[in-house]
Amino acid sequence: MRATILYGAGDVRVENVPDSVVELPTDALVRVTASCVCGTDLHPFGSMRPEDGPVRMGHEFIGVVEDTGSEVVTVKRGDLVVVPFAISDNTCEFCREGLHSSCAHPQAGFWDAQAVEGGQSEAVRVPLADGTLVKLPVAADSALIPSLLTLSDVFGTGYHAAVAGGVTERTRVTVIGDGAVGLLAVLSAKRLGAEQIVLMGRHRARTDLGREFGATDVVAARGAEGVEAVRELTGGHGTHVVVDAVGHRLAYEQALGVVRRGGVISRVGVPQYEEAPIGFGSLFRHNLRLAGGPAPTRAYIEELMPDILDGVVEPGKVFDTTTDFDGVPAAYQAMADRTSLKVLIKP
Repeated sequence: MRATILYGAGDVRVENVPDSVVELPTDALVRVTASCVCGTDLHPFGSMRPEDGPVRMGHEFIGVVEDTGSEVVTVKRGDLVVVPFAISDNTCEFCREGLHSSCAHPQAGFWDAQAVEGGQSEAVRVPLADGTLVKLPVAADSALIPSLLTLSDVFGTGYHAAVAGGVTERTRVTVIGDGAVGLLAVLSAKRLGAEQIVLMGRHRARTDLGREFGATDVVAARGAEGVEAVRELTGGHGTHVVVDAVGHRLAYEQALGVVRRGGVISRVGVPQYEEAPIGFGSLFRHNLRLAGGPAPTRAYIEELMPDILDGVVEPGKVFDTTTDFDGVPAAYQAMADRTSLKVLIKP
């Protein structure tokens, strides 16, 4: 079968690998029918050393169950399923608290970090199938597939950012970053009733989609100029919640600049830095809080799916390009060059 493999910075290939098979009684074999490239895939694509590769890529996918281990009971052959980016048993104390991305099971973890296989493949062995997989009530060729695919990561991650920040109908929100997660954080803040949503981004096609998703204001400026623009829009005080959907140090510092006193910085962009100001002059002085982390998307799927099925929201609009496996290397480059927002892969 074919799979996407990253060998080092800028070197992604689609190659033939041994077929995936069920190995443990709790496994399921899933034939992938839709996957995609994630913004977090661009971090290793831009910086991974050759000695750290090769690694299989992909952590967002939908597919059909082809086989199951003897202990799997929640899905069966022929079921169409969505696969969250974190593998979990859905039964441990952390999963019961809605923290599936912190599952305590020894086989739990993230596809890119712990699993041997990746979702940008023709088939995948899914550990802890009963806890991880969620059955979809549509056919594999449904027009809803792009939106349902976002439940595996980006919609759930954007929603987690809003939930962790405590967004309500009385909240003013700033979202830093106009990538797919940032745009779906806008959609999520709108879903939760935010009073004002400021999107900080400079790509017109993306910020236009952000407005469609619910952004009330767009600020293209960055740094001190961007901070000043947000404060002017918010009576000089900043916003109650700031979503960092980027993960770079400059985005965090920008968040510090626009967060309201007593507010929350909710980080879901994977941090690409180890240290950041949290002392008296930054967080402590004005009772600022840090929230966020890897989204437990499994916890949100049943909550968010009905709005997709009923046509209330269409998060799949973040996919602006579709390709097959032959086009995957070009898809990585297009997203790195910001000429594509998010690329859908159909085998």
